[in-house]
Amino acid sequence: MTEIHILDQLTIDKIAAGEVVERPLNVVKELMENAIDANATSLSVEIRDGGTSMIRITDNGVGIDKEQIQKAFYRHSTSKISSADDLSFVTSLGFRGEALSSIAAVSKVELCTKTKESMTGTIYKISGGKEISMEDAGLPDGTTVIVRDLFYNTPARLKFLKTAQTEAGYIQDMVNKIALSHPEIAIKLTSNGAVRLSTSGNGDLKSTIYAVFGRDITSHLLSVDGVYDTLSVNGYIAAPEIARSNRNFELFFVNGRYVKDPVLSSAVEEAFRGYQMKGTFPFTVLNLRIEPELMDVNVHPAKLEIRFYDNEQIFLAVKDAVSSVLYKRENIPSFTVGPKEEDKEPVSVKQSVPEPFEDNRVRQISVFSEESVYPVENEVPVSFEQTSFVPFISEEAREKHRLIGVIFDTYWIAEYQDSLFIIDQHAAHEKVLYEKFLENIKNGVHYSQKLMPSLIVTLTPKEVEVLDRFHEQLSELGFEVSSYGGSEYAISAVPADLYTLDESELFLSFLEELTILLPSVSSELLLSRIASAACKAAVKGGNRLTFTEANALIDQLLSLDNPYNCPHGRPTIIQMSKSELERKFKRILS
Repeated sequence: MTEIHILDQLTIDKIAAGEVVERPLNVVKELMENAIDANATSLSVEIRDGGTSMIRITDNGVGIDKEQIQKAFYRHSTSKISSADDLSFVTSLGFRGEALSSIAAVSKVELCTKTKESMTGTIYKISGGKEISMEDAGLPDGTTVIVRDLFYNTPARLKFLKTAQTEAGYIQDMVNKIALSHPEIAIKLTSNGAVRLSTSGNGDLKSTIYAVFGRDITSHLLSVDGVYDTLSVNGYIAAPEIARSNRNFELFFVNGRYVKDPVLSSAVEEAFRGYQMKGTFPFTVLNLRIEPELMDVNVHPAKLEIRFYDNEQIFLAVKDAVSSVLYKRENIPSFTVGPKEEDKEPVSVKQSVPEPFEDNRVRQISVFSEESVYPVENEVPVSFEQTSFVPFISEEAREKHRLIGVIFDTYWIAEYQDSLFIIDQHAAHEKVLYEKFLENIKNGVHYSQKLMPSLIVTLTPKEVEVLDRFHEQLSELGFEVSSYGGSEYAISAVPADLYTLDESELFLSFLEELTILLPSVSSELLLSRIASAACKAAVKGGNRLTFTEANALIDQLLSLDNPYNCPHGRPTIIQMSKSELERKFKRILS
């Protein structure tokens, strides 16, 4: 029989470290969160070789009392909570008490710390979980943690790391997120002597977004600010034209903590639905403030996931906050051919950025470490562009539009003031039909058109599930569907407004839209999903319209609350200014 062993403490610590410290970025994240919880207002991160050779985190927080230092490296020791009851009210970033002990178990750690009340500071060294020394020293207020030779005593873990450049990239991505969640903290990241990020700590989220993402995204930002019963939503979204091919730029912070959450992603994407093309994703940096007892932050070892106690309330609040911003925006994009000359001019506006930590502090800390400290750049260029749109859709402007003609039997050209507008007749008709159908649904106006004979369709198990769930709503819209045996179903009637469609394609498109609904969903969202399937009844590009028909369609389009995009997110109208056209013909050269 195999003998059962009781593991020694060193082995236990190494196993625990494997759960907390998977790679260098985990070390940086845990130490930065500790600094933030210590009320730091400036924070410096320095790494060498992707963090494997050296990680140094310097902050100006409250520091650690000498008598508490050894205790801080015990496993499950924390100042953030004292009992299980506190887990329902956690407001700090860290609370498990595993970070320092796990880091020290697999590296060589030097901690330099001083509280404001102490006359001197303390330098504490611990290697592989074993204490090396503790000495008094003259130090500035705050804490510096230096981690060297990560995984030196667990070489198997070291072999699974990526290249130093890749690991540094992981760290920068994480530091960027922490900077965005705390714009009130000056944060600097240095990698192998090169400054990768430097934020001012002035509390302006827009400036922090500029420091992280640059000018192009920042110039397209739209401010979000919504207050609801139990939460608030604020931050920025980018205009719909700044679309991405994945969700990497959907950034959510809940009570200052970066999280990945499908409810938040679904809410934002639903708000952008109709403004952005299918298959693309919005840019968002949104902060949610919610009472701690209304969520559980203790569901993921790395604290990347949380659990809300009322998903639907969160979903509707975030969707409303984002939708209200998009709804108010006049969104007719301008188009150009080739780069503008003015785009080549350098940015001229500069904003002074203070040092993330004091020069005096750097000099004192460097006395106790052979690693050199690199200077901070003093200035970061900042420029925010504000885009203005021609009031093309106002009633006053509509009287002055001049419809010139049509090209390719698809695109209508209109002139207004100093701009040329091009309207996609298919996208416009889609939008008009969508809004008309949605309005009919809301007003309870439904008519059915009988099919003779009935149409037989074969459904998948998932489609049958959706049909059973939404059978009543589909009946109210005008569909009459019954089982025909097995996986086949008979469609005997369809909505009268959509009778011109391929009935089979129409019905399956409705099921497809309903399939992607959340388990718990509002009636408003249900109507929106159903109506979006109706746009397939629109006139197709290439079908010739008369001037009278085109004018009537444009009138209907411009009377809508949001005439700028079809239900799929494609633009219905684009514009080119007279000056841009003259620039292409070299009439003006500047």
